[in-house]
Amino acid sequence: MRQEVSSRTVLAARKQFFQHARQDRPLDALVPEPILRSWQRCQERGLDSAALPRLEPLTAHELSAIAERHERLRRLCRPEIESLYADAMQTGCVVILTDADGLILDALGHADFAARAAQVALRPGVLWGESTTGTNAVGTALVEGRPIAVHGGEHYYDPHGILSCSAAPILDPYGHTVGALDLSGPAAVDHRHALGLVRMAVAQIEHRFFDEGFGGRRVLRLQADRALLGTAREGVLVFEDERLVAANRTGLGLVGADWSALGAARAGELLERLPRADGETAALRGAGGQPLFVRLDGGAGASHVVRPAIPVPAPRETGPLLGAPEREAIGRAVRMVDADVPVLVRGETGTGKELAAREIHRLSGRAGGPFVAVNCASIPETLIESELFGYEDGAFTGARRHGRKGLLREADGGVLFLDEIGDMPLALQSRLLRVLQEREVAPLGGGRPVKVDFALLCATHRDLRALVEAGSFRQDLYFRIAHYTVELPPLRALADRAVLVRALWRRLVDDTRLTLSEGCERRLAAYGWPGNFRQLAGTLRALAALAEPYRPVGEEMLPADILAAPTAPPAPAAADTLDALTVEAMRRALDACGGNVSQAARRLGVNRSTLYRRLFHA
Repeated sequence: MRQEVSSRTVLAARKQFFQHARQDRPLDALVPEPILRSWQRCQERGLDSAALPRLEPLTAHELSAIAERHERLRRLCRPEIESLYADAMQTGCVVILTDADGLILDALGHADFAARAAQVALRPGVLWGESTTGTNAVGTALVEGRPIAVHGGEHYYDPHGILSCSAAPILDPYGHTVGALDLSGPAAVDHRHALGLVRMAVAQIEHRFFDEGFGGRRVLRLQADRALLGTAREGVLVFEDERLVAANRTGLGLVGADWSALGAARAGELLERLPRADGETAALRGAGGQPLFVRLDGGAGASHVVRPAIPVPAPRETGPLLGAPEREAIGRAVRMVDADVPVLVRGETGTGKELAAREIHRLSGRAGGPFVAVNCASIPETLIESELFGYEDGAFTGARRHGRKGLLREADGGVLFLDEIGDMPLALQSRLLRVLQEREVAPLGGGRPVKVDFALLCATHRDLRALVEAGSFRQDLYFRIAHYTVELPPLRALADRAVLVRALWRRLVDDTRLTLSEGCERRLAAYGWPGNFRQLAGTLRALAALAEPYRPVGEEMLPADILAAPTAPPAPAAADTLDALTVEAMRRALDACGGNVSQAARRLGVNRSTLYRRLFHA
């Protein structure tokens, strides 16, 4: 039904644009702005939308010569082309690689659709630039410099209405557009996930550019989320001496720069400093003060690293060293899980929310079942629905052959952990709420609903109550998932951090010959740790790599930001004012009443409006 409505809308837009038919709605309300801009460019070039464009394919010899010039691009893209083809083959589509002008270099796809696509010259050796082929995903993406989806009648030429195409430009480490990747299929097939698949594939390709050609230079890998380091979603900055010479889009975005910074910006303008080039993860801040996790690999001028005389043991799993209140809270959470009551784990980034959730799973009656963790912030919005709910064979362009079970069904019999649930799109919140109410999952593509049995754990670093008030999080879902809340304190709020530092060091380093000096412990205890336990554990691992037997690690080995911190630890945050104590009492009452505001207000002896005002507008 949604596709039919969209088709009618595009048809109305075409009549208004090409036939000057009168409509009640403006054009930019009928088609996306990039499509409208492309139509206008094509019209200004005098292209005839009703005709089939005259496209002269290259000869086999000409195509071979051009393909040879683009051998490196084709080699770097080949794994993603084959992966997309394997996933999308069942729905009948073609994966296409073009050069920077839109000339098709490679095409791999379903034989039946490839034959239909050939009728409109969607094959190697044909130029699909916008100036020759009108509005299309490849040509328009290259002109607009951004990922574009062009569905059915959104194509400029009428004969291209059989196509549904999604494409994204490919940029090299110097910001130059070197090509485009496209996934095209029949317009009649659901295409909602195709653009997300293409964007992920392009991210992998652009990340692979840094695997070669940068010997002797310093390659900095960075991310705000430490878990994304080492993946295609990490930022990459390449320095020659202190000058930025190459990067990817993610890396530039993380330091607030653009491509004009290449060759001009120096490290000190983008980051507080460069870490040691020892391949270890470090925590520092960008020039704007934002916390980042970074790793510097190799390069001339890198700091010399003294290797330990003995091998450093593999680090054990680390997380917050919980105090008595948190251990009690986790014990209560285990009872909640066993009673099939949802639990919310709340805490700042790095406080160990997932490790707390795994501990709850380990101690619960569902320990023998799976623990399925989903980071709602890291899965692209265009793919999260299919990842969670699964899909049937041929449900949409890009669907895997034989469909996909989905993470909700994979959690059957165990625990489903939804991390950063505050970042879940509103539309999916409605579907999740329905699953929690009905205890069954309906896969995409019209499959039969399947019964599921899992305990639900959620986590967030955000204030869900504030999100509810802002309208970006459903109130009914909030009350459904937050029956009981486990609060994980930030590291800076803990009183005796020196004891904690020693305990975490012993957990990480299983060798009594490796120790920290008193001055080093004092500096570590004094630091504010914006990245919390995750940042502290990373720093201790780096110190363990530098440590030598029977020689305590000195202060001089600490990162500069820790050395610059005051030596006296700040007093821990405490709810020691009457107002703070009142709000805390209200929140505890609300949690005890399962989020029922009226019941909590009666328990406290205050008006319901007073409770709302103090909790949600504080």
